[in-house]
Amino acid sequence: MLIVLSPAKSLDYKTPVKAKAPTLPEFVSESAKLIADLKKLSPQEVANLMGLSDQLAALNVGRYRDWSKKFTEENSRPAIYAFNGDVYDGFDVKTLNQKTLDFAQDHIRILSGLYGALRPLDLMQPYRLEMGTSFQNARGKDLYAFWGERVTNSLKAVLEKQKKPFLLNLASDEYFKVLQAKNLDCPVISPVFQDGKDGKYKIISFYAKRARGLMARYVVENRISNPVDLNGFNVDGYKYVASESTEEKPLFKRPERK
Repeated sequence: MLIVLSPAKSLDYKTPVKAKAPTLPEFVSESAKLIADLKKLSPQEVANLMGLSDQLAALNVGRYRDWSKKFTEENSRPAIYAFNGDVYDGFDVKTLNQKTLDFAQDHIRILSGLYGALRPLDLMQPYRLEMGTSFQNARGKDLYAFWGERVTNSLKAVLEKQKKPFLLNLASDEYFKVLQAKNLDCPVISPVFQDGKDGKYKIISFYAKRARGLMARYVVENRISNPVDLNGFNVDGYKYVASESTEEKPLFKRPERK
């Protein structure tokens, strides 16, 4: 089993962390190529490209300028601690023990516009570059063209070593599109999370993102290796709905909170 997650826009490089044996990203040389192109952009060009305010654009121009091929404790931190969005609130890495974190290191990949794919303990320097950005580069018109089959092949190599491989897709469509899923040669399971609201069940983005983090945590805590065991996910009020599920898209619903 391998889980894929999306990164978060919000980052936390202030809260102290004690991570044992941080690792280096697989695609540092590829990231450096993107950074070299990003450094050529003015703050206004970055703002236009990414739809950012002038303040955020200036912040990220500084990040590109300071980015280095050398990753240290001073300029980077493990990815799972650096991302600070809804998914990572649900995952709540700070409360995981070391054995569970070690399992997560082997079974989670965070898809990234700049880094391709990150293991939880891979060191990461701060950045902003969403996968869906139409950033012209030497390999094509966008980041999907830049990464090509590189991320897919990386994940495939991991999955091929497993006895019963399957990919648990807990990423957004924007990030999952970087994978050529059919080339992974294993089942791909993409859970759906719906919440009750006004008498109907629907996907509510904020809750669905957090639920993805909750499920990722559930999987690593319980060392799940069989897709059927995902159906036991019953965290924070969510329950599996067999009658509306398929093998590829299990549905989990949570009643409206009163």
